[in-house]
Amino acid sequence: MTRSVAKTVHTLKITLRGVQPPVWRRITVPSDVKLSALAPVLEAAMGWYGDHLHSFETSGKRYGEPDPDWGADIIDERGRKLATVLPKVGAKLRFDYDFGDGWEHDVVVEAIESAQRGVTSPLCVAGKRACPPEDCGGPWGYGELLDVLADPQHPDHDERAEWIGDDFDPEHFDAGETTDAMQSRRPLRGW
Repeated sequence: MTRSVAKTVHTLKITLRGVQPPVWRRITVPSDVKLSALAPVLEAAMGWYGDHLHSFETSGKRYGEPDPDWGADIIDERGRKLATVLPKVGAKLRFDYDFGDGWEHDVVVEAIESAQRGVTSPLCVAGKRACPPEDCGGPWGYGELLDVLADPQHPDHDERAEWIGDDFDPEHFDAGETTDAMQSRRPLRGW
């Protein structure tokens, strides 16, 4: 199932800032995707649920959903395509998700190539480690969470372990699961 008839695809590396060891993904997306459709793809690729606000920033410009409370400095993401905002290999932007927790991602264009007939896009081709849990307090809170979980003697260990659940493994990553999330969990309207 091909979601786009784009002539080219961008290979992007997305790295979560402030988290050690690094959490990152390498994905391919049609070059003509609008930023408004790219946001849920990035969220799904990283493992976010998409329940929080987001924005993009590059070259001193900020893109996002128009909102009178944000002021006039935000450019409507619905009218901008990835190929226009990041037109060449090496181009970068910052993707912010959940302004309260402050998750910042570095997005770098690693390649721009001809789209291959029959190859489904978006596609996750590589990555490392699980996405931090939503609402865990940003990079600082996630670091603390990992420390508490690693120490069964910590006074908050049992409470945090119950909150996070048995199925959370910070080292887990599966490119196939990530591709499925990007293709099915998030509708890719606007391409």
